[in-house]
Amino acid sequence: MMEAVEFVHAEGWEAPPTLFALVPTELLVDELDELDRLDESPAASPLTLVVQELPEHIQAGSDELADYVARVAWPAQVEGVVLAQEIIFRDTSDEGAAPRPARLFSGALRDDDCEQTLLQLRLNDEELEERGLFAQDEIELRGGPNVAPNVIAALRYSLSLDPEELI
Repeated sequence: MMEAVEFVHAEGWEAPPTLFALVPTELLVDELDELDRLDESPAASPLTLVVQELPEHIQAGSDELADYVARVAWPAQVEGVVLAQEIIFRDTSDEGAAPRPARLFSGALRDDDCEQTLLQLRLNDEELEERGLFAQDEIELRGGPNVAPNVIAALRYSLSLDPEELI
């Protein structure tokens, strides 16, 4: 999950949604026959993120994104998926809190009850000034299990589809 967070964070804010497949690293090494290029052995990093192309018109939080994610049928080699999207977040625990931009990272594994959603709030001008020059480089996350259950349900559903049955 942290690799997805770091990848999206490096792209900057106001980016379109990003969908990742989680593929066993050893399959990619076998496919690419480039073990020497890996900094770590496949055992040290068992899953690798593979960015999936989304249609350009799909916006974060849109019905089109939900529909797209729910219709993706992943091959058996894909062990999990992560969806990153920008949202507007309002902290309901703080009555005076104004809605603010944030990133939502939701991920699930196919054959495991492992799922997680993380939230990264975008720093406002006051926070940037307060924290200094490199504040944008800092990544602060909230979240955990049972956050964004509808997104997780859509990801789990997409992992349950059999691509062979859809052809």
